[in-house]
Amino acid sequence: MKILYHHRTRSKDGQYVHIEEMINALRAQGHEVIIAAPPSAETESFGSDAGPVALLKRYMPKTFYELMEFAYSLVAYRRLVKAIREHKPDCIYERYNLFLPAGIWAARKFKLPMLLEVNAPILEERARYDGLALTRLARWSQSYCWRNADVVLPVTQVLGDIVASYGVDPKRIVVIPNGINPERFDSAPDVQTAKRALGLEDYLVLGFTGFVRDWHGLDKVIALIAQDPPESRRHLLVVGDGPVRAELEQQARDLGIEHRVKFTGIIGRDEVARYVAAFDIALQPAVVSYASPLKLFEYLALGKAIVGPDQPNILEILRADDNAVLFDPARPDGLAAAVKRLCEDVELRKRVAVNARATIAEQQLTWHANAHRVTDLFKGLMCRA
Repeated sequence: MKILYHHRTRSKDGQYVHIEEMINALRAQGHEVIIAAPPSAETESFGSDAGPVALLKRYMPKTFYELMEFAYSLVAYRRLVKAIREHKPDCIYERYNLFLPAGIWAARKFKLPMLLEVNAPILEERARYDGLALTRLARWSQSYCWRNADVVLPVTQVLGDIVASYGVDPKRIVVIPNGINPERFDSAPDVQTAKRALGLEDYLVLGFTGFVRDWHGLDKVIALIAQDPPESRRHLLVVGDGPVRAELEQQARDLGIEHRVKFTGIIGRDEVARYVAAFDIALQPAVVSYASPLKLFEYLALGKAIVGPDQPNILEILRADDNAVLFDPARPDGLAAAVKRLCEDVELRKRVAVNARATIAEQQLTWHANAHRVTDLFKGLMCRA
């Protein structure tokens, strides 16, 4: 099968992981993938933003920036038309973005089946966190793309319900969660070897990966560690960076436990596994209600005892006291209480860790399986054409 993969992502972050892994999985299964996208971020280090585009978004008036986004659809449409005429693909796979109807236009013009991967309700997300100037145009754009794709692929059922609220027929909504590439984690060291490499062999390691934000609740974990007696060996390892790193480090200093809190800063993707391997307890703290967090699948693949919020999108993957210990996100002490429980109950910690590792195979949470789901959907669409 010849698949035209269209996206508008330049930042080298979690989005980049999803894009690269899906393309690699499709190619590994023998499919030809043609990419139609902005200039590659290959030369950037992992964790970098979209460069000049990020600066424009930060400093340009919202109305002008959003008009530029929509105008980019004309550039993207020309790129798609050129790729279709040159390569004659069988279908189009697009990663959804706001103000980007170009994929729908191209699919209609050339009568190609199209799958639209949706990772977030971007209109609602940007309206809440960044603000939107052209709200009516944004709503039309989101609705137009979701309603006109042949099949919409949200990453959670919660997100699927949001897609359906725009009038999309539920029969055209297929949930495909994020996944894992087992090959990136098969060679990870065992816990003790990983701890030794980081100088943490005598510690019970609580770990978190990702971009640290104030609503993640890691301040509560630091406060919990500060309550330990002097001889306690509990340690927080944060694999990543973020806007509240300095505040958390200052909190640890103020509480006199800076030697028991470590931030690695941004590290390369290929290095993540050897750090996460050192975790005894993996933290999936606050998460938006519709997300399918990539870190969660990494924790599962490495067989970690996971602490996560008891909310619908997380319950699509995790089961309380089976493959994770869950907490009520509405309780201020929820995360800390769940961590405390896992720390004190060794047998529970072992059981959920074993079940976590088994979850990947049980639920087929791999990019390879996702690629099979996608191609099966394309085959079904092409048979009906």
